[in-house]
Amino acid sequence: MIYHKIWGLKRTLKYVIFSLTMIRKRIYRWVLVLFVLSQLAPQSGFSITIGEEEKLSREILNQIYRHYELIEDPVVVDYVNKVGNRIVAVLKDPLFDYKFQVINVAEYNAFAIPAGYIFINSGLLAAMDNEDELAGILAHEIAHVNARHISQKIERSKKIGWATMAGAAAGILLGAAGGGGEAAQAVTKGSQAAGAAAELSYSRDDEIQADQLGLIYLTDAGYSGEGLLKILKKMRTKQWYDTKQVPTYLRTHPAVDDRIAYLDSQLSGAAKTGKARAQESPDEFMRAHTYLITEYGDEDLVLRYLHGEVTKHPDDPMAHYRYGLILARVGRREEAIDQMRTALEMRAFDPYILRDVGRVYYLNGQYEQSLKMLKTAHNMIPNDADCNLYLGQTYMEMGLFDESSPVLKEVVEKHPYYTKVYYVLGQSLGKQGNMADAHYYLGIYYIHKGDYQTAATQFQRALTYAKDAERRNQIEERLKKLKDEMAKKS
Repeated sequence: MIYHKIWGLKRTLKYVIFSLTMIRKRIYRWVLVLFVLSQLAPQSGFSITIGEEEKLSREILNQIYRHYELIEDPVVVDYVNKVGNRIVAVLKDPLFDYKFQVINVAEYNAFAIPAGYIFINSGLLAAMDNEDELAGILAHEIAHVNARHISQKIERSKKIGWATMAGAAAGILLGAAGGGGEAAQAVTKGSQAAGAAAELSYSRDDEIQADQLGLIYLTDAGYSGEGLLKILKKMRTKQWYDTKQVPTYLRTHPAVDDRIAYLDSQLSGAAKTGKARAQESPDEFMRAHTYLITEYGDEDLVLRYLHGEVTKHPDDPMAHYRYGLILARVGRREEAIDQMRTALEMRAFDPYILRDVGRVYYLNGQYEQSLKMLKTAHNMIPNDADCNLYLGQTYMEMGLFDESSPVLKEVVEKHPYYTKVYYVLGQSLGKQGNMADAHYYLGIYYIHKGDYQTAATQFQRALTYAKDAERRNQIEERLKKLKDEMAKKS
């Protein structure tokens, strides 16, 4: 915290000088001066403990998971976590184990909750053009957590209770303060929560400090701060274009014009001193971005756009590949296979195109062709979750259960958050007559889906079949935790 304080003061002084010289007679110059003076004053520290912050985060997570759909596909989630963890790796003694998740919502938003959980909306991720922009947003949110901006405000409002505070925090972060949809508003019902929401909003000072710290994190991680500046300008342009559709991010993260001016100043100085540009992963970004828009974007809009792209760029294999993905999603699988095979002719043995051709063959019931493509892709990308999932399903449809279950279990071990794999694995084990494990994995599936009653039923059935003592202990432990959770909710 001392490091943040000293560094933040130096950056703030630079920002004050910049503001006074570039922005004449603006009232906020006095706000900036007062902020610097407040940094010089002694502070008593945080009364809220790390344990309390983690407890509150669990309450907020319950609110988020109840109202929003998370994207679980590893091609997207693993990539976002890879970029986020690259930034976290440069933190000095991070207080939390950071986790990054993607919410399936079209609005432009990203937010952090206490204890290191960071969320980004699919709409904002889809609007990005490169990894720099993603890194910029994630670094800013990491800075909010590491500087404990939310916990400082929570400390002043603990008297209203954890559950109410969780609702208020979830509401403000999800955008309820700016009319961010019924789901966001639902979590802030009640006068206490609505009143507390105002206290939890980020201030201009919070935003500037998060940008200051974020720039340090980005530089240390090998990224450029240009990405954060570009995505902020992109959101501001959207605001100007349609004032009725102010991006949620700009409502929950105020002072965007001040932030843009500050980042412009800092990045111009960095260019003069010759700081290195970011080291990006363009192929990984493009794969994640492609999967996001073709699987979760508006079907009609994406179909029209990608049809236009393949028409304009007939020699671009990725245009054919992306068009094939959206064709598969809307059920035009024969056309999808044709587009992907055209892409393969231009990029022979691209494992990701091979994987998705195999996936479409599987969906089309052409299991022999699917198996050939997926086995080839599996040899090239053995740890790819989607490749292994569809390979396991193809084995299962062909009655090759001895091959199916090990592949699916590997996905479960390496990607435990990938919900649908538990269901497929349960089916595979059930068809082999292993009913104890079949019901056990189905129970886990229903826990992930939030259907606790069905999960409990599955675990009870698993117990009736389980003979192995270790497996019985695992089932009983799961069942006990599940019943405790159900009792709390009731």
